[in-house]
Amino acid sequence: MRVPRLQAAAIREARLPAATVAGTAIGLALFAAGYGRAADAAWAATALGGLVPALRGMVEALRARRAGVDVVAVLAIAGAIALGETLAAAVIGVMLATGQALEAYAAGRAERELTGLLARAPRTARRIAGGAVEVIPAEAVQAGDLLLIATGDTVPVDGTLLEDQALLDESALTGESRLAEARPGQRIASGAVNAGAPFRLRALATAGESTYAGIIRLVEAARASRSPMTRLADRYAGLFVPVVLLTAGGAWAWSGDPVRALAVLVVATPCPLILAAPIAIVGGISRAAGRGVVIKGGGALETLSRVRVVFFDKTGTLTAGTPRLERVLAAWGGLDPAEALRLAASLAQVSGHIMSEALVRAAAERGIALSLPGEVREEPGMGLEGEVDGRRLRLGRLPWVCAREPSPAALRLQRRALRYGGSATFLGVDGELAAAFALEDPVRPESGRVVRMLRRLGIGETVMLTGDHPGLAEMVGASLGIDRVLAGLTPPEKVEHVAARAGAPALMVGDGINDAPALAAADVGVAMGARGAAAAAEAADGVIMVDRLDRLVEAMLVARSARRIAVESIVLGMGLSFLAMGFAAAGRIPPVAGALLQEGIDVAAILNALRVLRWQPPRPGAGIPPAVLQSLLEGHRELGALADELRSFAAELDALPPAELAARAKAAAARVRAMVVPHEQQEERDVYPALAARLPGPDPLAAHSRTQAELFRVLRSFERLAADLEPGGEALDPEDVADLRQQLIGLATLLRLNLAQEEDLAALLGMERAAAPAPAAAGTPG
Repeated sequence: MRVPRLQAAAIREARLPAATVAGTAIGLALFAAGYGRAADAAWAATALGGLVPALRGMVEALRARRAGVDVVAVLAIAGAIALGETLAAAVIGVMLATGQALEAYAAGRAERELTGLLARAPRTARRIAGGAVEVIPAEAVQAGDLLLIATGDTVPVDGTLLEDQALLDESALTGESRLAEARPGQRIASGAVNAGAPFRLRALATAGESTYAGIIRLVEAARASRSPMTRLADRYAGLFVPVVLLTAGGAWAWSGDPVRALAVLVVATPCPLILAAPIAIVGGISRAAGRGVVIKGGGALETLSRVRVVFFDKTGTLTAGTPRLERVLAAWGGLDPAEALRLAASLAQVSGHIMSEALVRAAAERGIALSLPGEVREEPGMGLEGEVDGRRLRLGRLPWVCAREPSPAALRLQRRALRYGGSATFLGVDGELAAAFALEDPVRPESGRVVRMLRRLGIGETVMLTGDHPGLAEMVGASLGIDRVLAGLTPPEKVEHVAARAGAPALMVGDGINDAPALAAADVGVAMGARGAAAAAEAADGVIMVDRLDRLVEAMLVARSARRIAVESIVLGMGLSFLAMGFAAAGRIPPVAGALLQEGIDVAAILNALRVLRWQPPRPGAGIPPAVLQSLLEGHRELGALADELRSFAAELDALPPAELAARAKAAAARVRAMVVPHEQQEERDVYPALAARLPGPDPLAAHSRTQAELFRVLRSFERLAADLEPGGEALDPEDVADLRQQLIGLATLLRLNLAQEEDLAALLGMERAAAPAPAAAGTPG
């Protein structure tokens, strides 16, 4: 493996300290043997060796037209030799050489995550062509190529999984060691490593357009940039050098002893200000990269630490960005909901539209086998038309599917579908409206927690900017606790709102192409890059590589920690240097002791700056066994599906014959009792006590227990009502039906609330991948 650039530099820099230490030791040995002149020569040669990096730094500073403390080092060595203080000159040489090596080592440590990302870049790919597998450069892969990802291979380009599943190590992208499981049709980002069986991948982009290539560009930008903190250090150096020279001149004039002036120069050489601040900032960038957030440079990191206003895009940022099928509503009795989904998903296979992908994904999750469509035609802005199993289908907008003005019944179906989801698409079969599919873009499970955490970090205002309908946007904003919701905006209007913030540094978070202008307009922009648009990533100052919004909070915590430690290091180094200069000017510190003292100051400042590398995200659940957290989430997918079935049952009560309604009510009560009660009782008995013992407060899980108790109360009431339903062929009492509907909705709501509470708790305690909510059932509970 190629040695990273900074590590090689650190190895080269280690040679000079070894030579200066050896030269000083030889001089001491000669002096002890009575060869004073030879000792002076050895020490002078050692000092000249240490003078090399100081001269190089001084020349670079002059070329850049900025002040540098290296001039102090040059004057100190020259003055020590001129005054016959050759041992002091040698110690200064050792100090300069070791300081240079220590800086290279510290910078290498601070950049280890960044250089690691560069080293892991995929370079080859296995392409399947004509039944054979050929190894080609990653740059040669084209969109549409069929690739084989062998065990241990790094995914070379973004692509779609063609197998039943894949097990991936995404630690290079996300910073998490836990393996991730991918499903059929799921998009897989380049840079992930295959930790399971070989699988096939359909390339969606070239290597240069893929996720990891964008990360590499961001890393290079981060390594090349200079932060405001570093430039601030340069400005302080411009003030520091004149103060040092005036202090040295004053000490000489006051005492008449040039050695005092030399001692002042020695204790001021070199200034740890220039070493510590960049190391702390680069360390913060590196630590953020280790948590899956690539920040382009120190300037962005330093600005991120001062943010007081946060703007969010909605779709793909606060929400998942991928519609999920909530419900299938049949328009006429001859078509089963599952059959309607099969037909629609079969036709949707050939389309890359986001709604088509949602239908195909929902069919795959339900295990529905799809047919190959024929004669498919896509009408832009309207939908798809084609044949499936001899039936002529249309899938898309309601007026186009109906091929005429929608009837009152069709409009009622549309209103029902939009009540269940934020959007809907419709299926026509042989010229007749057959079904509606309610689709919802679910809010990210962590979004509400992120807003609350930002408020605790001192963020003064959170604002949602979206082009969506105001009603839907207000509903999402209210559920998350967003301070202001601005809906129905065009991209230029988003830019206007971001640019019009009142003085406080502003952060914009988005993911799509339409967010790129607002990301660029903000003081600092962060793109959701796990599957976001390349334009957004290029315009942003940072990219969250893992599809988790809560990493934004971690990046802000890292930025604040890095800035605080950088300032601490500056104050520590300069404060100790000024104190030592005072003692040296008073004649209390000779040049040799001053050189040793300054070396200690440098080491202290650099070690303090390296503290940022020890930063870890807050882990309230530290010490809780993983098995306990896993038990908290066990069965959530099945219970989520049960909650959806209860809601579907409640919506169908008026259309069911009395006998069927009574039978299904009893079956639903028995199913809830069998699935929910053992799960909740086991948690109350085993899981909650284990968590409560490690969480603060006298009863930290009281709200969870109260939710469970209310769930059990409603279940008992529902069971009694279901047992009383004996229609005898007659119509049921309308009040009983109303009570039944109320209790079904109550059970579903309480069950969803309980699952959401537990998933939020698990994520807060360190479970990075809380169970995803189950897809809504296409049919009704049996």
